[in-house]
Amino acid sequence: MDKSKLSLAYNTIENKDYLLMIDFLKKRNYLNQSKVTKNFENKFSKYLGSKYSVFVNSGSSANLLIAQSLLEGNFLKNKIVVLPSVSWSTSVSPFLQLGYKVILCDCDKENLGLDMEHLNNICSKYKPGLVVLVNGLGHSNNIKRILTLKNKYKFEIMEDNCESMGSSIKNKKLGTFGLASSHSLYYGHHISTIEGGLVSTKDKNLYNIFLAIRSHGWARDMDKSYRKKLEKKFNINEFDSLYTFYYSGFNIRSTDLNAALGINQLKNINKISKIRHKNYFHYKKRLDNFWYQQSKLKILSSFGYATFVKNRLEVFKYLRSKKIQSRPLICGNMGQQPFWKKKFVNQKKLNNAYFVNRYGIYLPNHASLSFKDIDYITKCFKQIAKPIFF
Repeated sequence: MDKSKLSLAYNTIENKDYLLMIDFLKKRNYLNQSKVTKNFENKFSKYLGSKYSVFVNSGSSANLLIAQSLLEGNFLKNKIVVLPSVSWSTSVSPFLQLGYKVILCDCDKENLGLDMEHLNNICSKYKPGLVVLVNGLGHSNNIKRILTLKNKYKFEIMEDNCESMGSSIKNKKLGTFGLASSHSLYYGHHISTIEGGLVSTKDKNLYNIFLAIRSHGWARDMDKSYRKKLEKKFNINEFDSLYTFYYSGFNIRSTDLNAALGINQLKNINKISKIRHKNYFHYKKRLDNFWYQQSKLKILSSFGYATFVKNRLEVFKYLRSKKIQSRPLICGNMGQQPFWKKKFVNQKKLNNAYFVNRYGIYLPNHASLSFKDIDYITKCFKQIAKPIFF
């Protein structure tokens, strides 16, 4: 057993990927965003089962791009957004930065997504324009019930799928249930472009706004018909066209070099997802006396194995002495993070998320781990961990 494998993440970039990048550079290809980027976006869309995808420089930038584009394109009935309490800093920060009215929703006791009773109460009272789902550690939210609420309250859905690439309900992949979704290609995630992310959507109008806002807010990357409409609407001549900014945009592009790596990495995603799926259920078998995260998925492309312990710091130190990495469960409760508490002094206590923040821990799961590795991890874990349940 290679103890170096017992980290929370591993490098999916193999020797063949490095050789590909070296060859790409030797050929003096155009390095900035160009044809290779478009090819990668098309291949990812086909894999995901979505019409359009846009490659950016991180999963966090993907969330920012969606949040801004939904506003610029007037896709929402209002700026009220429901955010998951158990999530990631840049799953929620863009909405604060862009002036949305944000409401934290407590987490579900099984999948750690949105608590359905709390979500229904929020929707009944505030009538939000957007509900953000974070598919945490490979698991889905209660998507069927959320879609029912969507039809009732007329909100849009955004999925942060950065930890769940490859997970699917029946034959439909997570990241295809809402108006838009974000995906991460960071080191240690399911596949990697070193740094990188993607947004996906089935809406052509939103897709074109993504293209513009990704690159400063100009129209040069948009479909020709969209570009011509904007030129006509604002009376822009040929000389000014390339340097006219129609949207309040960013520069969050990646490069063709990263896209070439992404195309190579994408070939491995199905294999990686199946290994993560099998590893999750091996963990569950070995830790049968502990709480486990669960959702009804055909493929569970598990990002990490979550549970709760009374003596978390003690467990962390003991596992570290055994060369096993562990960490808090995602970010715990966003409502208890310093940046949130500074802005919302009277944040209502969210009981489930508070529990996650106090007792949550997750263990490594990735495609480099063997069952033998997991046996060793769980053996060490059970020697010190004291289980606790919601």
